[in-house]
Amino acid sequence: MCGIVGIHNLKAQSPIEEQNLRQMLAMIRHRGPDQFGIYRDNQVGLGSARLSIIDLSGGQQPIGNEDGTMWIVFNGEIFNYVELRPELEARGHQFQTNSDTEVILHLYEDYGPACIEKLNGQFAFAIWNSREQSLLLARDRVGICPLFYTVTDGALVFGSEIKAILAEPRVEAEIDPVALNQVFSFWSPQTPRTIFQNILAVPPGHYLYAKNGNMTVEPYWELDFSEAETSAPFTRAQVDEHAAALRDLLIDATRIRLRADVPVGAYLSGGLDSSTTAAIIRNYTQTPLDTFSITFDDPQFDESAFQQQMAAYLGTDHQVIRVSYEDIGQIFPDVVWHTETPMTRTAPAPMYMLAKLVRDSNYKVVLTGEGADEFLGGYDIFKEAKIRRFWARQPESAFRPELIKRLYADIAGLSDGGAYLTAFFKQGMEETGDWSYSHSLRWRNTSRSKRFFSPTMRERIADGIIGDESDWAALGVRTPAGFKGWNPLAQAQYLEITTFLSTYLLSSQADRMSMGRSIEGRYPFLDSRVIDYANRLSPQLKMLGLTEKYLLRKIAQEWLPDDIWQRPKRPYRAPIQRSFFGANAPDYVRDLLSPQQIEASGFFNATAIDQMVKKIERGVKLSETDDMALVGALSAQLVHQQFVRDFKMPPPLSADDDVKVCVGHEVTQGA
Repeated sequence: MCGIVGIHNLKAQSPIEEQNLRQMLAMIRHRGPDQFGIYRDNQVGLGSARLSIIDLSGGQQPIGNEDGTMWIVFNGEIFNYVELRPELEARGHQFQTNSDTEVILHLYEDYGPACIEKLNGQFAFAIWNSREQSLLLARDRVGICPLFYTVTDGALVFGSEIKAILAEPRVEAEIDPVALNQVFSFWSPQTPRTIFQNILAVPPGHYLYAKNGNMTVEPYWELDFSEAETSAPFTRAQVDEHAAALRDLLIDATRIRLRADVPVGAYLSGGLDSSTTAAIIRNYTQTPLDTFSITFDDPQFDESAFQQQMAAYLGTDHQVIRVSYEDIGQIFPDVVWHTETPMTRTAPAPMYMLAKLVRDSNYKVVLTGEGADEFLGGYDIFKEAKIRRFWARQPESAFRPELIKRLYADIAGLSDGGAYLTAFFKQGMEETGDWSYSHSLRWRNTSRSKRFFSPTMRERIADGIIGDESDWAALGVRTPAGFKGWNPLAQAQYLEITTFLSTYLLSSQADRMSMGRSIEGRYPFLDSRVIDYANRLSPQLKMLGLTEKYLLRKIAQEWLPDDIWQRPKRPYRAPIQRSFFGANAPDYVRDLLSPQQIEASGFFNATAIDQMVKKIERGVKLSETDDMALVGALSAQLVHQQFVRDFKMPPPLSADDDVKVCVGHEVTQGA
């Protein structure tokens, strides 16, 4: 992938300064260190930092159309560009490159914003139409590629990362207390908010259109489960038919994601999803396959036995990065710098280390298994909701709550269940008509961390919701028309995808960690055809009883060892408390969590944080909620330090960089 930046004068002003664009691009050099490009005129400046993967010699951006009246900068990949190009050539379009970028531009010439619907890929792009003096910004359906913007002093400023926007002299960072409140409910700010005041995200499945000083943000695609089949017993032939259809889609989704002019590898966690992707590559393509995995010193988080089994089964050249507590603590500031947001988990840190292993192995592209759990019914939260609905029919049953214990065999302290789990999952159990039924327990549990907020922070939260209150709509969660008519699993999937997949998993744990090391992740399970097909499936084909991803397991039987395809879902997690406190704990932790620093930022109660630190120092093991509060507070302090208090910028692009500069219709090479 790449990184893009831009400035558009919504009101008549002076020409865009090239130096500003060079500084913005320097902030995201990690996203595209191979080549850079700039286009500018009196109304717009566009910039590209390129990670060259397709058409290595000819795909440098920005790219213009035949007469130089339209220009594009693009982050991502269009996987069906090979099929789209002949159609465009037949319509008379002339191509200067072999890149997928140029395909988008010519599609736009013919179809305008409707061209986005023809794209199967992961993307964020900007197209400037100098004839109409209009700018289009667009983002892929589920938000794989990031895209942010703000309006300041009559100008629209945008970029693939917020740090690029902050490099524009007119933009300053200020923490948004409402967004921080959302982090402590949903693990991340809810789109379109970001952690920074007045800096917004283009939502997944949306485009931004600016013309004549006016700007609108419109959806071109929405997540929809209205056509899902009704739950009913399926014959073996019907199940086989669905399995065959999904199987063919997954094979082709994987195949087209191998389109690249550089080697492509794959992540291998040892679970069903990544193992399936790797097996498809091995069985249906001629692509040489290297696989990459994370292992942990702490056996509680380690899955190396399954990874090695799968690598041996496929015969891949397998490489691993071993992660210690100290590793996570040491790299966490870098992780926050790339995520640009507070987090309640340390899971992104090992992914950042894994991406470095991939880059050091001379790879730029990896295929991964994200999306299978969300769209094919793989998470424990879906099973929790199903059990609770079943339990609610007989609330006093002694047997039904025992089902909860089956979900947590791999999590210490929860596998034996007991009174704690029973009481926890019984909260609101009979409120089965609540639109947030599947997720309200998780959100309420996370919200307990808000007790660490300072009085000032509580006052600043615009909606006034603190602690265990659960007006989730007021906190930023929205549901579409027709939501109440969907089946319960579809409702739970929608909430998981919109509040977690796009805002946290594909951002903090995927794009930001891989692109922080100049690595592009590709996701076969997020192919638009796979998504549309999965959304039409009956819930019984996704979760049969408590067997998650039932249809995917049926498909995977022919490709994977029994130990792999039959494995229960194991959540990917990473250690927290021992990563920040211990013999080799990094100095920044106690500094940022000191009463002086806590009071200076103003977000948290210094006394409460100090008590938590002292509890850790006494050797007390934190609860899961306090673990999340620890990461949330520390990462929020890091965001404030790195982006508000002490924002640092590298030198702008220089004569040593390969920069393509386009001014109006004139194009020059070099700095």
